[in-house]
Amino acid sequence: MSDHRRVALSETAELRALAHPTRLRLLGLLRMHGAQTAAQLGGPLGEAPGTVSYHLRALAAVGLIEEAGALSDDRRTRWWRAAHDSTSWDPGQLLEDDERAEAGAALQRAIGGVYAQRWAEYVDAAATLPRDWVAAGLSADTLLRLTAEELAELRDEATALLERWRDRSDEREAPDGTALVAVVAQAYRVPQ
Repeated sequence: MSDHRRVALSETAELRALAHPTRLRLLGLLRMHGAQTAAQLGGPLGEAPGTVSYHLRALAAVGLIEEAGALSDDRRTRWWRAAHDSTSWDPGQLLEDDERAEAGAALQRAIGGVYAQRWAEYVDAAATLPRDWVAAGLSADTLLRLTAEELAELRDEATALLERWRDRSDEREAPDGTALVAVVAQAYRVPQ
């Protein structure tokens, strides 16, 4: 089994801190590219370093990122890194009180927005990507009639499958013919 650094969010403050599209993207950039400064992170986000610094401090306050130490000769520059490789939460636990449920819902809506933006960026760039990479991709959805227990079993199997591929990914160093691949999976009861 993997030994990834993981964090399970359970506090309302953690959920609220991450429930902002800019903060989600900042955390993603730090996980994808390693330690960076506010100025470096501001470019891809189209944000001023001061704005980025504000969001970085909010993430650091709840332990999602941390200072990476001095990585350049300029001691005035603060370098930040992700404190964990992945973030999760127990969806059932989010419903334990109204405040946590509200914060959890805000986080999940923000994540959906970031996923949609990332997908749109891929669709816009697909024609410029190597054909074999585009052909190897997957975009599918299906409706299944399951019990709650079967849904939990599906979740566990999908999680194990992703962990197996995560282990393989972690064994590699770029550039070796690999590229970053986004995998997004959601399984939920359709509201009626």
